[in-house]
Amino acid sequence: MDAHGGMTEREYRKRRRLPGPVVGLLAVLCLNTLIQTGRTHYTSRDKWSTVVFLVVMAAAVARILLEQYRSRTRVTSTGVTAQWAVRSRSWTWQQVYDIRVEPAPRGSGRMAPQWLAYVYDFEGRRFLLPHLNDWQLDDPYAEVSDLCLAADPNRSLTWERRPKVEALIVRRAARRRAWTWAAYGALVMLAAMFVVDVWEIVTGRPEHPFLLFVCVPLASFALLGALLDWRWKSLVPAQP
Repeated sequence: MDAHGGMTEREYRKRRRLPGPVVGLLAVLCLNTLIQTGRTHYTSRDKWSTVVFLVVMAAAVARILLEQYRSRTRVTSTGVTAQWAVRSRSWTWQQVYDIRVEPAPRGSGRMAPQWLAYVYDFEGRRFLLPHLNDWQLDDPYAEVSDLCLAADPNRSLTWERRPKVEALIVRRAARRRAWTWAAYGALVMLAAMFVVDVWEIVTGRPEHPFLLFVCVPLASFALLGALLDWRWKSLVPAQP
């Protein structure tokens, strides 16, 4: 805070470099991209697969780099601004319901932050605050608590809890969990389709790569996501 009790501007950017395994993964992706680009003999199927591979690899590398060097969180006396890899969004303090530190989703591994900060609005929606995590800060809990305390002198450290907003937060969390598990299911289905494709090649049967690797995983994602979304939201109490 400043000398008058107000909040001074704070900006959270990348402070610590990427872990070695992440840097190694980026190097492998770039090397694979160069190898694929340097190939000179293509069949029509090879050309289609290579284009898709190059686009996916380029998008993955670009996203990682943008998230590291462009993303930031800016906090001032008027509100919060989150700048992500491509887009940004701002909230005044009157639009902020809460700021919370929560565990990272399962499967993120040790090569990603384990504790992330999110801003919640009054519709129960949450938005990630870039670089406000345990990678860039020694104690993100203390930092977020200090932000909430300094944001509005009329609010307590924990801020006011509203049952209607809390119910919306729980329902949205159920939806995120449903579609996350649907994505896992689609990945399992993709692996199964790879086995089917190998079986078709070995037995000399006609191959259907677009059907196996695009249509089936997408259909399983949509079906499983809708089913889990309906199931888990039905377990959440209705809004008061």
